[in-house]
Amino acid sequence: MDRAFHETLRLGIETFGLPVPPDALALLERFADRLLAWNRKVNLTRITAPAEVAEKHLVDSLLLLPAVSGARTLLDVGAGAGIPGVPLACVRRDLAVTCCDSVAKKVSFVKAVAAELDVDVRGVAVRAAGDPEGEKLPRAGAVVSRALADPAEWVPLGVRYLAPGGVLLGMLGREADRGRLEEIGSGSGLVLQRLDSYALPVSGAARAIAVWRRG
Repeated sequence: MDRAFHETLRLGIETFGLPVPPDALALLERFADRLLAWNRKVNLTRITAPAEVAEKHLVDSLLLLPAVSGARTLLDVGAGAGIPGVPLACVRRDLAVTCCDSVAKKVSFVKAVAAELDVDVRGVAVRAAGDPEGEKLPRAGAVVSRALADPAEWVPLGVRYLAPGGVLLGMLGREADRGRLEEIGSGSGLVLQRLDSYALPVSGAARAIAVWRRG
């Protein structure tokens, strides 16, 4: 990876004070390298500049670290190329991650990169429709989807995969309306526990993370 990749990743980690141990940096770089290598043959991501991968895939994923600090299992719904699940597993080696997606080639990448990096990530080729037993998906301590950005769509689906005491995470790419998020959560028996807003340090792109827990 080039210098811009390393500088952007370091800047993001330092800007947000993310708890990333030094040995995780090499894993994150290898993940990004394999992502771009596969992407030359298989369409996994539209983002191909290494520095953008560092910011918009890795740092964006790692912003979830505070929200999943108490979880031991994570389900990433519609994970695509394993984002945010694989980057989180690179940093949290004690976190058991399941990434599900309906696109087989993306799940194949997740399985291959997880084996290469020796991280606790399982890839499942299935479209999550709210039936964890039938889909052979776990109920997890943290459930997240980056693909389903609309909370009104995501919350009623994601709550079906929550383990007791778990947290449901919403990754929002825009300014978030706290009142609307509280209302959406309440409709599924959840309480909005926190809402954190960020601007990515290089691009300035707006990000927000909503965290709901059962009331």
